[in-house]
Amino acid sequence: MEDSSDGTSTTKHKFKLFVSGMSVKSGHAIENLRKICDTYLKKNYEIEIIDISRDKEQAVIHQIVAIPTLIKIHPEPKRIILGDLSDKEKVLYLLNLEQ
Repeated sequence: MEDSSDGTSTTKHKFKLFVSGMSVKSGHAIENLRKICDTYLKKNYEIEIIDISRDKEQAVIHQIVAIPTLIKIHPEPKRIILGDLSDKEKVLYLLNLEQ
């Protein structure tokens, strides 16, 4: 990971979160991901939320079989997490983020 002169990371984290409408689990996943990103990545992240009820093609392209599904695109390694992301410790571990 590259560092800038002020000690902050310059590597932008990119995520795709697949949801289905505004179901309770989808809403929780969006909220939980934003909280984690705001806390651990500050403003150094990008989240693309894809509603598969409106964009079925993306679900096929990314082989989404369960909702909600989070895909960490960047930085490598790519990670896929299923569920509403409520287990913060597990999500941080899988995304290689420090607590």
